Amino acid sequence: MTHITDLALARRLERCEGRANTEFVAARARLEPASGAASAVTDDAFAMFDGIGSPITQTFGLGLDSAPDDATLTALEAFFESRGADVSHETTPLADAGLPAALQARGYRVIEYSSVLHAPMESLVVHAAPGDITVRPIGVGEVERWSDTSAAGWGETPELAEFIRGYGRIGAQAVGSTAFIAEQDGVAMGTGALGMHDGVALLAGASTPPAFRRRGVQAALLAARIAYARAAGCDLVMMAAAPGSTSQCNAERRGLRVAYTRVKWQRQLSHRG
Repeated sequence: MTHITDLALARRLERCEGRANTEFVAARARLEPASGAASAVTDDAFAMFDGIGSPITQTFGLGLDSAPDDATLTALEAFFESRGADVSHETTPLADAGLPAALQARGYRVIEYSSVLHAPMESLVVHAAPGDITVRPIGVGEVERWSDTSAAGWGETPELAEFIRGYGRIGAQAVGSTAFIAEQDGVAMGTGALGMHDGVALLAGASTPPAFRRRGVQAALLAARIAYARAAGCDLVMMAAAPGSTSQCNAERRGLRVAYTRVKWQRQLSHRG
């Protein structure tokens, strides 16, 4: 089955990630009620507030179903600004052609790009996992172990590691997301996550502590997640990565291809009024 990059594909991909992030925010609200985490899903976009400064505090899907009018943009801005947050919209080039000009006129600027990669399930290049590495979904009581292992793969600075640990702790308990751990002789070697929505499998959460890199850990995690998603009936795989990054290169080696480049627009809270 071939998936052509068109509006229908963009809607599937953006709705998958939008729903995954909405479920993340719901998990945050459930586990940390004081956070004020909230979401608003409308015909125009998925809007998520996960705290000031969180990369999840933004919208997905804006302009994919219709051209957003002033009332729609004003309502979305109020959702974020009433919570003390800058307004961020992550958009695709397949959205309404008038969207960039509309955002520029309202004081937004581009702050980030990301590659959205995808592949039909059957086209992926999945290598057999090394025989001494086992991969499985985590069990009850393993959230902390999973989030600690994930943080160890991002331990360039203590602050970043702590952020990833907290992020992983929530994500591993979100509805619709399955956290996987790779092990060797009972030692945790890496993590990965999988979100599934309407036949689309979203790959995320890839992390390998430095001591276990170049041993096939992520290849094993990919194989296990793909097998899991196939069994669940998914026909399409997606992930997002920084343009030209190692993550993007590794994904392309395994058969994923760039569908489009997302553009993240932001209007700072100070712009209001």
